[in-house]
Amino acid sequence: MSFFKSIIRVLWLNRLWWKIKKLPLVKQIIAYENKKKKERKKAYNRLHMEEFLHHTIPDVYESCMDKPIDERKVVFIEPRYNVLSNNFGEIYRVLEKEYDFDIKICLLNEISASKEEYEQKCLEMVREVSTAKYVFLDEASRPFSAINKRKETIVTQLWHACGAFKKFGFSTADLIFGSDAESLRQYPFYANLNYVTVSSPEVIWAYEEAMMLKDRDTEIVALGVSRTDAFFREDTIDSAYEKLYSIMPSAKGKKVILYAPTFRGRVRKAKTPDKIDLEAFCTELSDDYVLLFKHHPFVKSRPEVTDEYKDFACDMTGDMSIDELLCVSDICISDYSSLVFEYSLFERPMIFFAYDIDEYNDWRGFYYNYDELTPGPVYQTNEEIINYIKNIDTMFDKQQVIDFKNKFMRSCDGHATERILKMVFGDALEANKRLKS
Repeated sequence: MSFFKSIIRVLWLNRLWWKIKKLPLVKQIIAYENKKKKERKKAYNRLHMEEFLHHTIPDVYESCMDKPIDERKVVFIEPRYNVLSNNFGEIYRVLEKEYDFDIKICLLNEISASKEEYEQKCLEMVREVSTAKYVFLDEASRPFSAINKRKETIVTQLWHACGAFKKFGFSTADLIFGSDAESLRQYPFYANLNYVTVSSPEVIWAYEEAMMLKDRDTEIVALGVSRTDAFFREDTIDSAYEKLYSIMPSAKGKKVILYAPTFRGRVRKAKTPDKIDLEAFCTELSDDYVLLFKHHPFVKSRPEVTDEYKDFACDMTGDMSIDELLCVSDICISDYSSLVFEYSLFERPMIFFAYDIDEYNDWRGFYYNYDELTPGPVYQTNEEIINYIKNIDTMFDKQQVIDFKNKFMRSCDGHATERILKMVFGDALEANKRLKS
């Protein structure tokens, strides 16, 4: 009986506490305590990061410097994911297939690993690169930037995007999206780089600004973006179509509309736009088109495509890479994503669904005037987009896309990987060429 009395007492006290919590003064006290708790946690994390970046990582790197540089060692650092991204694909494929280098892959998995796991992976990476002759990155990396790199090690930042669209790095200092300028100087993302490869001479200035490379030894070279080489191979395109039809047989004989928006918010809490009126698209366009969705990989929760639209629309986020989808798409709808730069290589129509342009500009900003940059119409409603697609034969301005391509993708011609490897490895390429059996 005493057991049931205890339960009743607990329930009664719980109900009383919920009533007390609603009192204005108590709500203010709780809000104040929560704010202080967050401030203490933020201060602790800041101190921990300072210790990790300014002491732990440099100390571990220095402790490994008694070992000689391995002239054959190549390290790929993938900062965000637990698999090697397609940004490294072409260079990795050529090195693995044609040359006899000792290739190591460091997957830091910043997006989903716990803080303890991430830090352990960072320390493993530091030990690995301490004896590497060659290092490739495709993203910002504070842990790698924290070391005092050995002069013998050659580091190439391939970067994961083409052109220069939405701002990143130091260009976002003191904007809503970015960190404060002092923090970016104190904890840099882009130190220790010998080379940064970009898609065109036009955008060199933007990368110099974003990566704080002015008056540094780093060379920003317009050799092209390695992964775009795949777009110039027929087998890549044929394979992409085969994959599409195996996943979505109803796409055969129809044109493909790709909707590939960028994420909103910060990386760890990234959200995807949910403004496409699927019913209207299906009603107006399903006779001639299918609609494919590709959401940003940072996004964890995606809008559902219900069964009633399964023959017209499909979420391909987990089934096809963005490169594969660009190959098979006849029309691309995006917003602020840099994928429009590589899509321009196909010289196909682009539509910009920028319903929140003012808000996004305040949040992150652009390197060029948005309306002047975009090689296609900028719309804010579904009706405008549907009307454009229905009249695309007369409304599409192909020359606008060609001019855009020539300006921002001038160095992407299918031979970027070859040029990058020659620059980075020099005579070591021939010396390590794999003997063909």
